[in-house]
This record gives sequence, C-alpha cells and structure tokens, in this order.
Amino acid sequence: MRVMVVGGAGYIGAHVVRLLEERGDEVVVVDDLSYGSKDRIGSAELVQLDCADSSHYPELLGALEGVDAVIHFAARKQVGESVEKPAWYYQQNIGGLALVLEAMAEKGVKKMIFSSSAAVYGMPDAEIVPEDIEKHPINPYGETKLFGERMMAACERAHGLKWIGLRYFNVAGAGAPDLGDPAILNLVPMVFERIVAGKNPLIFGDDYPTPDGTCVRDYVHVQDLAVAHLEALEYMNRCEETGKDMEYHAFNVGTSTGNSVKEVIDMVAKVTGIPFTPEVSERRAGDPPRLIADSSRIREVMGFEPKYGLEETVRSAWEAWQVKPGKR
Repeated sequence: MRVMVVGGAGYIGAHVVRLLEERGDEVVVVDDLSYGSKDRIGSAELVQLDCADSSHYPELLGALEGVDAVIHFAARKQVGESVEKPAWYYQQNIGGLALVLEAMAEKGVKKMIFSSSAAVYGMPDAEIVPEDIEKHPINPYGETKLFGERMMAACERAHGLKWIGLRYFNVAGAGAPDLGDPAILNLVPMVFERIVAGKNPLIFGDDYPTPDGTCVRDYVHVQDLAVAHLEALEYMNRCEETGKDMEYHAFNVGTSTGNSVKEVIDMVAKVTGIPFTPEVSERRAGDPPRLIADSSRIREVMGFEPKYGLEETVRSAWEAWQVKPGKR
C-alpha cells in the first residue's frame, strides 16, 4: 500500500511511519515540521507543508497521487492553549482536516484513520468510558476532535469515505530510543525536563475527587498505540475485501486501567533515581478529574491488546530522553 501519514514526523506519527516501512508499505509524510523532525521518518518521502494553510492545497493534492489510505495526526493538542486560543484551534484542527478531506475526495482516496482523543468525552459520568457514552467536550481541543469525527461521517455519506477514529487516552513512552516525545507537552516529558534542570515537577491540582486528589488517566504506550493504527487499517481492508460494512467507526485506545498524576511522578522517581519533591500548582483549565478507557471494543473487533505497563512506558521514555537531551 501507499499510505500518506499527515503529521508523520511527530511523536506518534513517526512510530506509525516506522511500522509501515518495516512491513514494506510505501509511505509519504506530510508535515510542517513545527513539532516533528525529518530524521524521524526513515526513508519515507517528505512533503513539507501546513495542511491548515489553504495556499498549500495544490501541493496536498499532488502528495495524494497514488495514495491508498491516509492516517491523520496533524493537530494542535494543548488543552490549556485551546481554552486561551479557541478560534485558532478551530482553524488549525478543523480547517486542516477539512482541507485534507476535500483533497481526498478530489483524488478519490477513500480510507482514513483519524487521530481522535478521549477529550471528546469531557467529564463523563462513568469511571470506565465506553465509546457510545454521551460526549460533551469541556475544552475547544476536545470539540475539534469530536467535530473531526462528524466531518468524516458527513464525508462517508457524501462520497463513501471509509473512516476510523481512534480515541487516544494519555500517550507516553518510546518504541525506540530515537523516537522519544520531542515536545514538552505531555506529563512524562514535562516531569523529565524539570527534574533534569534541578527543579521539582509540578502537579496541577491535588483537590480533585480522586483517591490521592490528582487527575487519573489511562496511560498507553506509544508503541501499542502505533500498532493500533495498523490494526485499524487492516480491519478496514478486511471489511473491504469481504464486502462487510464496518460496524463501528470510533474506538478507544487505552489499557482500561488508570494511574494518577502522583503515581506517574512516583514511577518517574523510581525509574530515574533522581530525588525530588513535587510541587502543587493551580488546576489547569479544562482538565477532567478522571478518564479511563473502556477498550473492549478494539479488543473484540480488531484483536488489539496493549503489551506495556506503566513502568515499561516510563522507562522507555527515560531511555529515549537521554539519547538526545541537547535537542530539547
């Protein structure tokens, strides 16, 4: 297959690009390199452009030539920033995806795997969150992901797009030392950055209605998540080959277990051996107290099983952090 990976030079995208290349697929990466790096995509073709910029639409059309499927990662993803700059987030995330979908329709590309998010759920009235629960995002980032799914559903009705939205929970770790998280946007690298600089890590709120007062999340290893994308693509291909309609479009990707922010920070202390005392700061706007995936659907439909636990996840992230510390 020839697969276009939008945002393929970034953290999660680069893991998927590597898996696709390892199995022999032809890969074209579309990325503006704002968070990614060319040295993370191996021998894949790179088309450097900003999908949210309509002036790049002709180049996007050209990159889609001969493509069989698109895996879409490109998005702004900071919850707090989305609260501060909502219009920009809508323009970047919704506008960028809309241009990709328009180009796919023009070129007759019918398959899309979309990087969605657990943020579509908001603050659900359930400890373990299934896909079909009512969705009420509490921040603009989550709204952009939910609207992205709705756009793809509309494209399905309009011109037969086949699509799957993978709703990630919290992603961490590294599938290889050279594929660590290059941005300081997620909890684990944020903790690393501070402790390496001799500072104490920050906990944003310790008064949530959780056992230790800190937010609880479902942390999935990035390598497991990358495998889930290939499983989703194969599931889509199997349905096409057999003439069977896909019963579901949305799938949670997580471990179905939760760890609090404090538990993750304690694991960082164990893995790194660096002494520190966490400092409590104010809550961040738009953070729900608890989000844990009900991952039964992806297990039953695709046979997907995560392999890695919290300690393996944090340890792999720490090993990757030490490979190129000077570039952060």
